[in-house]
Amino acid sequence: MENNQACCGGHKKIALKIVGLVLLTSIVVVAILRDRIVNQQQYQVSVVGQGKVSYQPDVANITVGIQIDKVAKAEDALMQLNSKMNGIVSALKTVGVKDEDLKTQNYSLLPQYDYTDNVSTLSGYNANEQLVVKINNIKSDPSLVGKAVEAASKAGANQIVGIAYDVSNLEELKQAARLQAISDARNKAGVLASAADVRLDRVIGWWENFVQGPGVSNAYYDKGGLGGAGGAVSPSLPNGNQEIIIEINVNYRIK
Repeated sequence: MENNQACCGGHKKIALKIVGLVLLTSIVVVAILRDRIVNQQQYQVSVVGQGKVSYQPDVANITVGIQIDKVAKAEDALMQLNSKMNGIVSALKTVGVKDEDLKTQNYSLLPQYDYTDNVSTLSGYNANEQLVVKINNIKSDPSLVGKAVEAASKAGANQIVGIAYDVSNLEELKQAARLQAISDARNKAGVLASAADVRLDRVIGWWENFVQGPGVSNAYYDKGGLGGAGGAVSPSLPNGNQEIIIEINVNYRIK
């Protein structure tokens, strides 16, 4: 009888231990699932701040080109192309453009086919070359851009593909815009936290978006009557004040 009672007591202890282990395991599992299920983003606030910095461009990048169409021989097309481009480069140098401010962007030679009654016939060769011309110090002399365009067109350029304005201290201006954006985000976060009656903890992350700034090309004109325009008037190309806009998304942890 005593052996039976001892055995029964032992079984109870084992059963209690098993129940305890099951409960402990359940608690651990629930805790793990809670941590995985509960989105930690619920304990954060995300605010977007914006910074704007005005600037006046002091650099212009003009893309000019030569298009040669339907020349009987490929070598003749390239010869005409190179001759005209050399003339354009020489003309640009007369208005102060330096060799280091000239960069070839595109150079191509392609056959031209004409189709008659579904039959293709080689009609010649097309050649094209585009040149990026960097004009510095346009803030002090805005007319430099127009003079370069005029010089290129008089020398035979039949493509003015675009003009992109830039600024020499871009990184400095972007940094100023970033600081403004962070300050704006901080102010917005403080107002929102006060309205929601919560307290903000430390910043746990941020990322930026470069919304607006130098690098957007503005089309000017293309082909159509530019080549050899000896009586051309220097075009007026105002650039005015522009803006760099940066947005920064800042994440704060909520206490």
